[in-house]
Amino acid sequence: MKIFAMPVLNYPLLSVSRTGHFVFLVAVLGLTSCVDVQATIVTSIRPLGFIAAAISDGVIPVEVVLPDGASPHDYALRPTDLMRIKKADVLVWVGPDMEAFLIRPATLLPADKRITLASLPSITPLLIRDRRKLHENYVNNNEADSNFHQSYSCHHGEYNMHIWLSPEIARRAAEAIHDRLVDFIPEKKQQLDDNLQIFNSILTKNDEIIDTMLSAVRSKGYFVFHDAYGYFEKYYGLRPLGYFTTNPEIQPGAHTLHKIITRLGRQKVTCVFSEPQFRPTVVNVITSGVSIHVGTLDPLGIGIALNKESYTFFLLKLSDQYVSCLKKNM
Repeated sequence: MKIFAMPVLNYPLLSVSRTGHFVFLVAVLGLTSCVDVQATIVTSIRPLGFIAAAISDGVIPVEVVLPDGASPHDYALRPTDLMRIKKADVLVWVGPDMEAFLIRPATLLPADKRITLASLPSITPLLIRDRRKLHENYVNNNEADSNFHQSYSCHHGEYNMHIWLSPEIARRAAEAIHDRLVDFIPEKKQQLDDNLQIFNSILTKNDEIIDTMLSAVRSKGYFVFHDAYGYFEKYYGLRPLGYFTTNPEIQPGAHTLHKIITRLGRQKVTCVFSEPQFRPTVVNVITSGVSIHVGTLDPLGIGIALNKESYTFFLLKLSDQYVSCLKKNM
């Protein structure tokens, strides 16, 4: 796509009256609005940007709507965000049950300009809905524990929508982005094919590395602040004992806190994980009188640059965050 430079005008602005100056600026803005700018992929959150960047490497740039440090649960779009989405050639998001802030602008885009991952036929069967069924080796024989999990098993709707934490779903997302870009830029098919093959190859090698990293701590029990890690835990066979909230914007009440403190006291909990996107003071309150390590998990990849290896680095970093806390009692 070509960008045409405007000719330099030799009329000094100082010699133009205020009215004339205003007309001149309007004319300039009118011309620049007609300039054909470079195509872009826009993703709702950074981890989806990691996947998109791997597939579009060397073909088309990727931009992310949600800024570092913000939460997709309560983000309010800025005018610049709306403009970026409107001009996007492809918008990639999970869906309305995750990024509520994108519902209206996404639906205003033509269907061929948006990829709603949770609605894809290749991904929908992989969605999980009940945390008690995530782990084949996790049997809950305690009635109180069963009621606890059942009470907090809703995940922003019927399903858990933190799907980017599943390497299996990431592969499906990469394929969907690849196919859409091939339709959009058919002359780049070979490069897009190569990028998809490289992504899958790196992801396979990464699986082996992470499996080795987590093998020593797989039996360790822990609590997470936010119920976001089900896909990652299921894929790599980790052993979560509970979580404080399914929606980080809603702090657990006194009854729930008492139940959590009771569980921490009677179960072998090695670590409690917080998140950098929030200020979970409840974690500090609960662990203040208990000898439990506190770690941090980052489900959004803050600070990771967008490139062809971003997603695998993101998973490695998350794995290291698990290991760093869970291995302290070894």
